[in-house]
Amino acid sequence: MHAVKRFLIALIVSVAAVPLFAQWPSFPNSPGIPKTPDGKVDLKVPAPRLPDGHPDLQGVWETAPCPDCAPPVIDGLSPTPGSGQAAARGAAPATPPAAGRGNGNAPAAGGRGGRGGGFGRNIFGNVGGSTPEGEAPYQPWAKELVTKRMADNSKDNPDAHCLPMGIMQMDAHPYPKKIIQTPTEVLMIYEASGTTVREIFLDGRPLPKKEDVEPWWNGYSVGHWEGDTLVVETTGLMDDGWLDVRGSPLTSAAKITERIRRINFGYLEIRATIDDPKAYTKPFDAIMYSRIMATSQLSEFVCIDKDAQHYIGQQQSQKK
Repeated sequence: MHAVKRFLIALIVSVAAVPLFAQWPSFPNSPGIPKTPDGKVDLKVPAPRLPDGHPDLQGVWETAPCPDCAPPVIDGLSPTPGSGQAAARGAAPATPPAAGRGNGNAPAAGGRGGRGGGFGRNIFGNVGGSTPEGEAPYQPWAKELVTKRMADNSKDNPDAHCLPMGIMQMDAHPYPKKIIQTPTEVLMIYEASGTTVREIFLDGRPLPKKEDVEPWWNGYSVGHWEGDTLVVETTGLMDDGWLDVRGSPLTSAAKITERIRRINFGYLEIRATIDDPKAYTKPFDAIMYSRIMATSQLSEFVCIDKDAQHYIGQQQSQKK
Protein backbone atom coordinates (compact mmCIF):
# COMPACT_ATOMS: atom_id res chain seq x y z
CA MET A 1 0.00 0.00 0.00
CA HIS A 2 2.94 2.28 0.71
CA ALA A 3 4.16 2.02 -2.87
CA VAL A 4 0.74 2.96 -4.16
CA LYS A 5 0.72 6.09 -2.03
CA ARG A 6 4.03 7.17 -3.56
CA PHE A 7 2.55 7.20 -7.02
CA LEU A 8 2.34 10.73 -8.31
CA ILE A 9 -1.35 11.58 -8.33
CA ALA A 10 -1.01 13.99 -11.24
CA LEU A 11 0.18 11.19 -13.50
CA ILE A 12 -2.21 8.48 -12.35
CA VAL A 13 -4.97 10.32 -14.20
CA SER A 14 -3.09 10.27 -17.49
CA VAL A 15 -1.09 7.04 -17.33
CA ALA A 16 -2.99 4.41 -15.38
CA ALA A 17 -5.85 4.01 -17.85
CA VAL A 18 -3.78 4.03 -21.08
CA PRO A 19 -5.33 1.71 -23.69
CA LEU A 20 -3.21 -0.91 -25.46
CA PHE A 21 -3.66 0.57 -28.94
CA ALA A 22 -3.68 4.09 -30.28
CA GLN A 23 -6.96 5.54 -31.46
CA TRP A 24 -5.80 6.01 -35.07
CA PRO A 25 -4.18 3.28 -37.21
CA SER A 26 -0.62 3.98 -38.33
CA PHE A 27 -0.53 6.23 -41.41
CA PRO A 28 2.03 8.78 -42.68
CA ASN A 29 0.96 12.20 -41.38
CA SER A 30 3.10 14.31 -43.72
CA PRO A 31 4.26 13.99 -47.34
CA GLY A 32 7.80 13.11 -48.31
CA ILE A 33 8.91 11.38 -45.11
CA PRO A 34 12.64 10.70 -45.61
CA LYS A 35 13.80 7.10 -45.24
CA THR A 36 17.14 5.47 -44.49
CA PRO A 37 18.41 2.69 -46.79
CA ASP A 38 16.88 0.10 -44.44
CA GLY A 39 13.45 1.75 -44.68
CA LYS A 40 13.31 3.59 -41.33
CA VAL A 41 12.43 7.26 -40.92
CA ASP A 42 15.62 9.28 -41.45
CA LEU A 43 15.60 11.59 -38.44
CA LYS A 44 18.83 13.42 -39.23
CA VAL A 45 18.16 14.95 -42.64
CA PRO A 46 17.75 18.76 -42.66
CA ALA A 47 14.48 20.21 -41.43
CA PRO A 48 11.91 20.79 -44.19
CA ARG A 49 10.87 24.34 -45.08
CA LEU A 50 7.59 25.95 -46.08
CA PRO A 51 7.16 28.04 -49.24
CA ASP A 52 7.78 31.23 -47.21
CA GLY A 53 11.26 29.95 -46.35
CA HIS A 54 10.67 29.32 -42.65
CA PRO A 55 11.34 25.90 -41.12
CA ASP A 56 8.30 23.64 -41.15
CA LEU A 57 7.53 22.91 -37.49
CA GLN A 58 4.45 20.86 -38.30
CA GLY A 59 3.95 17.32 -37.16
CA VAL A 60 3.09 15.16 -34.18
CA TRP A 61 5.85 15.26 -31.56
CA GLU A 62 6.59 13.27 -28.41
CA THR A 63 8.97 14.34 -25.68
CA ALA A 64 12.49 12.86 -25.67
CA PRO A 65 15.37 13.27 -23.20
CA CYS A 66 17.83 14.66 -25.77
CA PRO A 67 18.03 15.59 -29.47
CA ASP A 68 19.24 12.13 -30.47
CA CYS A 69 17.26 9.85 -28.16
CA ALA A 70 14.19 7.69 -28.31
CA PRO A 71 11.37 8.72 -25.97
CA PRO A 72 11.52 6.92 -22.60
CA VAL A 73 9.20 4.06 -21.76
CA ILE A 74 6.33 4.63 -19.32
CA ASP A 75 5.77 1.43 -17.34
CA GLY A 76 6.43 -0.69 -20.43
CA LEU A 77 4.42 1.49 -22.81
CA SER A 78 5.42 4.31 -25.09
CA PRO A 79 3.78 7.71 -24.38
CA THR A 80 1.20 6.89 -27.06
CA PRO A 81 0.86 3.09 -27.32
CA GLY A 82 0.65 1.88 -30.88
CA SER A 83 2.64 4.87 -32.15
CA GLY A 84 5.08 2.60 -33.95
CA GLN A 85 7.98 3.53 -31.68
CA ALA A 86 10.31 0.73 -30.61
CA ALA A 87 9.30 1.25 -27.00
CA ALA A 88 5.72 0.27 -27.79
CA ARG A 89 6.99 -3.03 -29.22
CA GLY A 90 8.89 -3.82 -26.05
CA ALA A 91 12.36 -2.81 -27.26
CA ALA A 92 14.65 -1.16 -24.76
CA PRO A 93 14.72 2.63 -25.04
CA ALA A 94 17.90 4.48 -25.85
CA THR A 95 19.96 5.32 -22.79
CA PRO A 96 19.05 8.89 -21.85
CA PRO A 97 21.51 11.42 -20.46
CA ALA A 98 21.77 11.91 -16.75
CA ALA A 99 18.87 13.78 -15.23
CA GLY A 100 19.27 17.29 -13.94
CA ARG A 101 20.88 17.63 -10.54
CA GLY A 102 17.66 18.73 -8.90
CA ASN A 103 17.32 17.58 -5.34
CA GLY A 104 13.57 17.13 -5.53
CA ASN A 105 11.78 13.88 -4.91
CA ALA A 106 9.23 14.38 -7.66
CA PRO A 107 9.19 11.22 -9.77
CA ALA A 108 10.58 11.28 -13.27
CA ALA A 109 7.85 11.25 -15.87
CA GLY A 110 6.21 7.87 -15.84
CA GLY A 111 4.67 8.05 -12.41
CA ARG A 112 7.26 6.35 -10.18
CA GLY A 113 10.20 7.94 -8.46
CA GLY A 114 13.79 6.92 -9.04
CA ARG A 115 13.62 6.55 -12.83
CA GLY A 116 16.24 9.15 -13.69
CA GLY A 117 16.74 10.68 -17.11
CA GLY A 118 13.08 11.64 -17.38
CA PHE A 119 11.48 13.84 -20.01
CA GLY A 120 13.49 16.85 -21.14
CA ARG A 121 16.15 16.26 -18.45
CA ASN A 122 13.34 15.83 -15.96
CA ILE A 123 11.84 19.24 -16.80
CA PHE A 124 8.36 17.75 -16.35
CA GLY A 125 9.18 16.84 -12.77
CA ASN A 126 11.59 19.72 -12.10
CA VAL A 127 11.42 22.80 -14.32
CA GLY A 128 14.88 23.89 -13.17
CA GLY A 129 16.47 20.52 -13.86
CA SER A 130 18.62 21.79 -16.74
CA THR A 131 19.96 24.87 -14.91
CA PRO A 132 23.50 24.77 -13.45
CA GLU A 133 21.99 24.79 -9.97
CA GLY A 134 19.69 21.87 -10.72
CA GLU A 135 16.53 23.70 -9.64
CA ALA A 136 14.75 26.98 -10.25
CA PRO A 137 15.99 30.11 -8.39
CA TYR A 138 13.05 30.28 -5.99
CA GLN A 139 12.09 33.24 -3.87
CA PRO A 140 11.94 32.09 -0.21
CA TRP A 141 8.14 31.81 -0.18
CA ALA A 142 8.18 29.84 -3.44
CA LYS A 143 10.79 27.42 -2.13
CA GLU A 144 8.70 26.84 0.99
CA LEU A 145 5.61 26.23 -1.13
CA VAL A 146 7.41 23.74 -3.39
CA THR A 147 8.72 21.85 -0.37
CA LYS A 148 5.17 21.56 0.98
CA ARG A 149 3.73 20.48 -2.36
CA MET A 150 6.41 17.81 -2.79
CA ALA A 151 5.78 16.52 0.74
CA ASP A 152 2.08 16.35 -0.17
CA ASN A 153 2.79 14.05 -3.15
CA SER A 154 1.80 16.86 -5.54
CA LYS A 155 -1.82 16.00 -4.89
CA ASP A 156 -2.98 19.53 -5.78
CA ASN A 157 -1.38 19.61 -9.22
CA PRO A 158 -4.03 20.98 -11.63
CA ASP A 159 -3.59 17.91 -13.82
CA ALA A 160 -4.76 15.72 -10.94
CA HIS A 161 -8.02 17.67 -10.82
CA CYS A 162 -8.69 17.81 -14.56
CA LEU A 163 -7.69 21.47 -14.73
CA PRO A 164 -5.32 22.97 -17.34
CA MET A 165 -1.78 22.11 -16.30
CA GLY A 166 -0.04 25.11 -17.89
CA ILE A 167 2.37 25.67 -20.77
CA MET A 168 5.51 24.22 -19.24
CA GLN A 169 3.93 20.98 -18.08
CA MET A 170 2.24 20.58 -21.49
CA ASP A 171 5.47 21.28 -23.42
CA ALA A 172 7.28 18.57 -21.43
CA HIS A 173 4.38 16.13 -20.95
CA PRO A 174 4.94 12.50 -22.01
CA TYR A 175 1.80 12.58 -24.15
CA PRO A 176 2.32 14.05 -27.64
CA LYS A 177 1.54 17.42 -29.13
CA LYS A 178 0.71 18.47 -32.68
CA ILE A 179 1.85 21.65 -34.41
CA ILE A 180 -0.10 23.23 -37.27
CA GLN A 181 1.62 26.18 -38.96
CA THR A 182 0.40 28.98 -41.23
CA PRO A 183 2.08 32.28 -42.14
CA THR A 184 -0.08 34.16 -39.60
CA GLU A 185 -0.68 31.64 -36.83
CA VAL A 186 0.72 28.52 -35.19
CA LEU A 187 -1.57 26.10 -33.36
CA MET A 188 -0.19 23.78 -30.69
CA ILE A 189 -2.56 20.95 -29.79
CA TYR A 190 -1.64 18.98 -26.68
CA GLU A 191 -3.15 15.52 -26.23
CA ALA A 192 -2.76 15.84 -22.47
CA SER A 193 -4.80 18.13 -20.26
CA GLY A 194 -8.06 17.36 -22.03
CA THR A 195 -6.70 18.04 -25.54
CA THR A 196 -5.71 21.69 -25.01
CA VAL A 197 -5.21 24.08 -27.95
CA ARG A 198 -2.92 27.13 -27.91
CA GLU A 199 -3.04 29.87 -30.54
CA ILE A 200 0.22 31.68 -31.28
CA PHE A 201 -0.39 34.71 -33.48
CA LEU A 202 2.22 35.71 -36.07
CA ASP A 203 0.18 38.49 -37.66
CA GLY A 204 2.07 41.37 -36.08
CA ARG A 205 -0.27 42.06 -33.16
CA PRO A 206 1.56 43.21 -30.02
CA LEU A 207 1.80 41.17 -26.87
CA PRO A 208 -1.02 42.51 -24.68
CA LYS A 209 -0.21 44.17 -21.38
CA LYS A 210 -1.24 41.82 -18.62
CA GLU A 211 -3.21 44.55 -16.88
CA ASP A 212 -5.33 45.05 -20.03
CA VAL A 213 -6.59 41.48 -20.44
CA GLU A 214 -8.46 38.83 -18.51
CA PRO A 215 -5.90 36.30 -17.22
CA TRP A 216 -6.02 32.83 -18.75
CA TRP A 217 -4.56 29.47 -17.77
CA ASN A 218 -2.23 29.57 -20.78
CA GLY A 219 -2.15 33.33 -21.24
CA TYR A 220 -1.87 35.17 -24.56
CA SER A 221 0.83 34.21 -27.04
CA VAL A 222 2.34 36.07 -29.98
CA GLY A 223 5.31 34.98 -32.05
CA HIS A 224 7.91 36.14 -34.52
CA TRP A 225 10.82 34.60 -36.38
CA GLU A 226 14.44 35.21 -35.50
CA GLY A 227 16.26 33.43 -38.29
CA ASP A 228 15.14 29.79 -38.14
CA THR A 229 13.84 30.06 -34.55
CA LEU A 230 10.21 30.79 -33.72
CA VAL A 231 10.14 33.06 -30.66
CA VAL A 232 6.87 32.86 -28.71
CA GLU A 233 6.11 35.35 -25.94
CA THR A 234 3.29 34.68 -23.47
CA THR A 235 1.81 36.89 -20.77
CA GLY A 236 -1.61 37.41 -19.15
CA LEU A 237 -1.29 34.25 -17.07
CA MET A 238 -3.34 33.33 -14.03
CA ASP A 239 -1.96 33.19 -10.50
CA ASP A 240 -1.20 29.88 -8.82
CA GLY A 241 -0.01 28.04 -11.91
CA TRP A 242 2.23 24.97 -11.67
CA LEU A 243 5.34 24.94 -13.88
CA ASP A 244 6.17 21.32 -13.12
CA VAL A 245 5.03 18.27 -11.19
CA ARG A 246 6.91 19.24 -8.03
CA GLY A 247 4.82 22.44 -7.87
CA SER A 248 7.14 25.28 -8.92
CA PRO A 249 4.74 28.24 -8.89
CA LEU A 250 3.80 30.69 -11.62
CA THR A 251 2.14 34.04 -10.90
CA SER A 252 0.32 36.67 -12.93
CA ALA A 253 3.58 38.67 -13.05
CA ALA A 254 5.18 36.03 -15.27
CA LYS A 255 6.27 36.16 -18.86
CA ILE A 256 7.26 32.95 -20.66
CA THR A 257 9.39 33.11 -23.81
CA GLU A 258 9.68 29.91 -25.84
CA ARG A 259 12.31 29.55 -28.56
CA ILE A 260 11.23 26.72 -30.84
CA ARG A 261 13.79 25.33 -33.28
CA ARG A 262 13.56 22.32 -35.56
CA ILE A 263 17.04 20.83 -35.30
CA ASN A 264 16.54 18.39 -38.19
CA PHE A 265 13.71 16.32 -39.59
CA GLY A 266 13.44 14.21 -36.47
CA TYR A 267 13.96 16.54 -33.50
CA LEU A 268 12.56 19.74 -32.09
CA GLU A 269 14.06 21.91 -29.35
CA ILE A 270 12.03 24.19 -27.08
CA ARG A 271 14.07 26.51 -24.87
CA ALA A 272 11.75 28.35 -22.51
CA THR A 273 12.74 31.35 -20.39
CA ILE A 274 10.60 31.89 -17.30
CA ASP A 275 10.66 35.45 -16.01
CA ASP A 276 8.48 35.75 -12.90
CA PRO A 277 9.98 38.21 -10.38
CA LYS A 278 7.31 37.41 -7.80
CA ALA A 279 8.29 33.74 -7.59
CA TYR A 280 11.95 33.68 -8.70
CA THR A 281 15.06 35.71 -7.98
CA LYS A 282 16.03 35.85 -11.67
CA PRO A 283 14.86 34.55 -15.06
CA PHE A 284 15.91 30.99 -15.87
CA ASP A 285 15.75 28.55 -18.79
CA ALA A 286 14.16 25.15 -19.22
CA ILE A 287 15.18 23.06 -22.23
CA MET A 288 12.99 20.35 -23.76
CA TYR A 289 13.32 18.11 -26.82
CA SER A 290 10.74 16.29 -28.90
CA ARG A 291 10.97 13.56 -31.53
CA ILE A 292 8.76 13.33 -34.61
CA MET A 293 5.99 10.72 -34.72
CA ALA A 294 5.79 10.41 -38.48
CA THR A 295 2.94 7.89 -38.65
CA SER A 296 0.77 8.89 -35.68
CA GLN A 297 -2.06 11.23 -34.81
CA LEU A 298 -3.28 12.48 -31.46
CA SER A 299 -5.78 10.41 -29.54
CA GLU A 300 -8.84 11.83 -27.84
CA PHE A 301 -8.12 12.58 -24.20
CA VAL A 302 -10.88 12.99 -21.63
CA CYS A 303 -10.21 13.72 -17.97
CA ILE A 304 -12.97 13.08 -15.42
CA ASP A 305 -12.30 14.27 -11.89
CA LYS A 306 -14.17 11.64 -9.87
CA ASP A 307 -11.74 10.66 -7.15
CA ALA A 308 -9.97 13.81 -5.89
CA GLN A 309 -11.43 13.41 -2.41
CA HIS A 310 -9.32 10.25 -2.01
CA TYR A 311 -5.97 11.80 -2.97
CA ILE A 312 -3.54 11.33 -0.12
CA GLY A 313 -1.08 13.95 1.07
CA GLN A 314 1.63 13.58 3.69
CA GLN A 315 -0.50 14.42 6.74
CA GLN A 316 -3.34 12.14 5.66
CA SER A 317 -0.85 9.36 4.98
CA GLN A 318 0.65 9.62 8.44
CA LYS A 319 -2.79 9.26 10.05
CA LYS A 320 -3.40 5.91 8.38
